[in-house]
Amino acid sequence: MERAGEMGELGREAHHEGVVQSGNDTGGHTDKNVDSEKDEQFRIQPRWRKFLAHVGPGALVAIGFLDPSNMETDMQAGADFKYELLWVILVGMIFALLIQTLAANLGVKTGRHLAELCREEYPRYVNIFLWIIAELAVISDDIPEVLGTAFAFNILLKIPVWAGVILTVFSTLLLLGVQRFGARKLEFIIAAFMFTMAACFFGELSYLRPSAKEVVKGMFVPSLQGKGAAANAIALFGAIITPYNLFLHSALVLSRKTPKSVKSIRAACRYFLIECSLAFIVAFLINVSVVVVAGSICNGEKLSPADANTCSDLTLQSAPLLLKNVLGRSSSVVYAVALLASGQSTTISCTFAGQVIMQGFLDLKMKNWVRNLITRVIAIAPSLIVSVVSGPSGAGKLIIFSSMVLSFELPFALIPLLKFCNSSKKVGPLKESIYTVVIAWILSFALIVVNTYFLVWTYVDWLVHNHLPKYANALVSIVVFALMAAYLVAVVYLTFRKDTVVTYVAVSERAQGQVESGAGGTLASAADEDQPAPFRKDLADASM
Repeated sequence: MERAGEMGELGREAHHEGVVQSGNDTGGHTDKNVDSEKDEQFRIQPRWRKFLAHVGPGALVAIGFLDPSNMETDMQAGADFKYELLWVILVGMIFALLIQTLAANLGVKTGRHLAELCREEYPRYVNIFLWIIAELAVISDDIPEVLGTAFAFNILLKIPVWAGVILTVFSTLLLLGVQRFGARKLEFIIAAFMFTMAACFFGELSYLRPSAKEVVKGMFVPSLQGKGAAANAIALFGAIITPYNLFLHSALVLSRKTPKSVKSIRAACRYFLIECSLAFIVAFLINVSVVVVAGSICNGEKLSPADANTCSDLTLQSAPLLLKNVLGRSSSVVYAVALLASGQSTTISCTFAGQVIMQGFLDLKMKNWVRNLITRVIAIAPSLIVSVVSGPSGAGKLIIFSSMVLSFELPFALIPLLKFCNSSKKVGPLKESIYTVVIAWILSFALIVVNTYFLVWTYVDWLVHNHLPKYANALVSIVVFALMAAYLVAVVYLTFRKDTVVTYVAVSERAQGQVESGAGGTLASAADEDQPAPFRKDLADASM
C-alpha cells in the first residue's frame, strides 16, 4: 500500500489552480503551444463531437443495473407479486437518474469526487465511519456478483454452488489478466453479453404478450399487498440505487477533460445528463422486461406442477425456465454465459469504486489486483457459508438481503452529496436548481422513513414469533434499538451539520494564483470558454 497524496494533489492542483503543466523551462513554450492547439481544436468541434467525448460514465453506472442482484430481485418480484412492484423500478430509476446526475455534476463543478470532498469537510472520526459504511456497500454489492458467478459455473460446469463460489477467486484473476489487453475492449465484450441477455428477455416478452393494462397499472399505481412485498420493494430499490455508484460516478467524470468556465461547466453537465438518461432508459426497459417475463410465466394459468415449484423459489440458478420459449434447450447455456459476464461487470465497477473510496477518504491507494482480491475474499466468506448450509435457495435470499443492506447504507453517501451540491462553499455560484434539490431531499427523507419503518416492523415481527428466553429477547432488543438510535443520530448529524470548509475557487482567482505561483500556462480569457481544463490523470489511468 502506498501513499496517493501526491497523485491526488496533482489532480487537485491541475483543476483548482488552473495550472497547465508545461515541463521544464526550455520545453515549456513548445508544450504550451501544443496545448493551445488542442484547446482550439476542442473549441471548434461540433456539439455532437463534444457529446461523444462525454459518453461513458453514465453508461458504466447503468451497466450495474443488469448485475446479478438486479436480476435476482427483479425475478423474485415478478414471480411473487407479478407486475405489482413495477412502480418501484420506475421510482427507483427516476431517483437514480436524479442523484447520479447530481454526483456527476459535483465532480465536474469541483474537480474533486465525493469521497475527497467528504475527507476535506468532515472530522477524521466521521470520515472513518463514512469510509467503513462505503466499504461495506462495495462488499454488499460484490456478494451478488460472487453468487451470480457461482450460479453460472453451476449451470455450465454442473458443479455445486459452493464450489462455484470458490472458483470466483480464479475468475477475478482471469478478469484482471484480460484487463491488461485493454479495459475498454473488455467492457464492450461484457456489454455485448448482457445486451444479448436483454434481447432474449425482450424476445420472450414479445412471445408472452402480457396484458398492457396490468403492466401500466403496476408501473403507475403504487401497491404493497401481500407478505414480503415491503421487503421485496426495499431490495428492488437497493439493487437500483447503490451508494458506491455515487462515489464512482463523481470520479468517472474526472477522467474526461472537464471545462473550466461557468458556461462550459454547465454545457458539460448537460452532456452528462443526456448520456446518463439514455443509458438509464435502456436499463429501465431491461429491468421491466425481466419482472414482466417472470410475472407472466410464474403466474400463468397453464403452469406445470414442476414449473410452479420452480417459481415458488425462483433463483438465478433456475432462471433459464424464463427463456425456454425463445431459446429452447440452449436457454441454460446462453443464460449462464450472460450471467457470468453480468457478474464480472460488477467486479470492474466494485474494484474502481473501492479504489476511489479508499483514495478519497483515507488518501491511500492500492494496486487494483490487491484491492479486488481483498474485496472478493471478504465477500466470499458469507457467500460460501450460506451456499454450503442453505444451498441455492439460501444463496438467493442472501442476494436479496445484500440489496436491502445497500438501501440502508444509501443515506450516508446521499446526504453529503445533496448538501455539497447546494453549498456555495463547494460549488460557488454553480448550485443546483432549488426544485431539483427539494425533490431529491423529499425522496431521500421518504427512503429513510421507509427503511426505519421496515426495520422496526421486521424486528417486532421477529420478537413476537421467536422462542428465545425473555432475558435473551431483552438483550437483543437493547442492541437493536442502540443500533437504530445510532443510525438515526448519524443521519441527523449529516443532515443538519453546516459545511465549514471552503473548497470552491473562482476561475479568476485560479488564474491569479497561477500567476503569483509563477507556474506556466495562460490566464483564463473569453477564448477559454469552450476549452477543456486539465483533467485528473490519476483517475483516468485507474478508471475503466
